[in-house]
Amino acid sequence: MIERTLVLLKPDAVQRALVGDIISRFEKTGLKIIGMKMVNADKETAGKHYADDAEWLKSVGAKTKKSYEAKGIKVAEDELTIGKRIRQQLMDFISMSPSVALCIEGHGAIDKVRVIVGSTAPSTAAPGTIRGDYSMDSYALADSSKRPIQNLIHASDSRENGVREIKIWFKENELYPYTRVDEGLLYRKGK
Repeated sequence: MIERTLVLLKPDAVQRALVGDIISRFEKTGLKIIGMKMVNADKETAGKHYADDAEWLKSVGAKTKKSYEAKGIKVAEDELTIGKRIRQQLMDFISMSPSVALCIEGHGAIDKVRVIVGSTAPSTAAPGTIRGDYSMDSYALADSSKRPIQNLIHASDSRENGVREIKIWFKENELYPYTRVDEGLLYRKGK
């Protein structure tokens, strides 16, 4: 199924001059970039991207709390409070300097992109993934520095979030669907 996904090359990817290397990984798989721009996200855009959604905030807070407790760290804050703190850190990070926004299209684009990107925590991301090859940050280092994990890239995690996120970062007239010269081979139907 042909689908679209949002990919953000975050400020750490831009500042480390990894944009070209990262983009080429997607193109080499047969995925196509139908939208691309450099953006210095303002607080409003960052706030829309990291939505102030109680369910999401509690989910992020619960995962974080569980991770702390697994390490023997006692946490007094509730999940919502933790989630709000993490959301603010993410918003501050994404708006600290330019990012590159990509709209990527292709067969199974959401899952394929997430495989290429790798695990959220670079310290455990598999070699061969973007995060595994280009980053080594960990939750422990991020926590001790009171900042979000610097993992170079964001990729939509579902079709619904892809649609929502693309609308935040791109206007419809900024997307340019086209046919790749190799699509006949990549999407060839059997006899």
